[in-house]
Amino acid sequence: MKLNKRLFLCLIFVISSLSGTQLLNGQDESPDQPLDLYLLIGQSNMAGRAPFTEEEAKPLENCYLLNNEDKWEIAKNPLNRHSTIRKGLNAQKLNPGYSFTKVMLAENGETPIGLIVNAKGGSKIEEWAKDTRFYKEAVRRAKKAQENGTLKGILWHQGESNEKNPEAYLTQLVALVTNLREDLDSPVLPFVAGQVNKVPGINDAIAKLPSELPHTSFVSSEGLTTMDRWHFDAKSMKLMGERYAEEILKLQKK
Repeated sequence: MKLNKRLFLCLIFVISSLSGTQLLNGQDESPDQPLDLYLLIGQSNMAGRAPFTEEEAKPLENCYLLNNEDKWEIAKNPLNRHSTIRKGLNAQKLNPGYSFTKVMLAENGETPIGLIVNAKGGSKIEEWAKDTRFYKEAVRRAKKAQENGTLKGILWHQGESNEKNPEAYLTQLVALVTNLREDLDSPVLPFVAGQVNKVPGINDAIAKLPSELPHTSFVSSEGLTTMDRWHFDAKSMKLMGERYAEEILKLQKK
């Protein structure tokens, strides 16, 4: 009886452990057709800090998310849940990818989308320089995702942590885009950067990106509202995602 009891307890433990993993990773799904892929990187607003509703927690139809085992699952909020560099899971909430995806799906009809979301709250642009861990993980995961589709664009939202050194930001951003395009073997890959909340020096640098590199654009933070000093509220986060989609679509048509 003691042995049977031990076996029973072990079985319960294994089942509980598997259930916990499934709650985080969801159900692995293999896409049955090529995906339009998008890489979402940056700091906390790209990781997502805005709250989302029960309705917005439901799976996104026709959209896949690359999980932390580099496998595909049906996408759902929080989209940064599988970032390999993120902070704790409880910090991951609504990011621009949710409304971005909805617009892109409405525009592109039957073509499914695959998201590679690998943001880290509080990160500086220096931490995304070539050969850093954050950069290498973004490139590695994007390459892995391309086994199931074509990379159609990169969404970048970062700059809050560089507010004290805006003079260097444009040079660093240009280097980031150039390096990503080279390492992902896509010289005209669309790249869209998002402005931050009320940091004129950083926002001016971001707005100059299209004049420095072709097939790049930016989304304005004008008119958006925040929950605190830095983090966009849910309404503005969704508006930001829609602005990203608008700019990506323009670049894809060039």
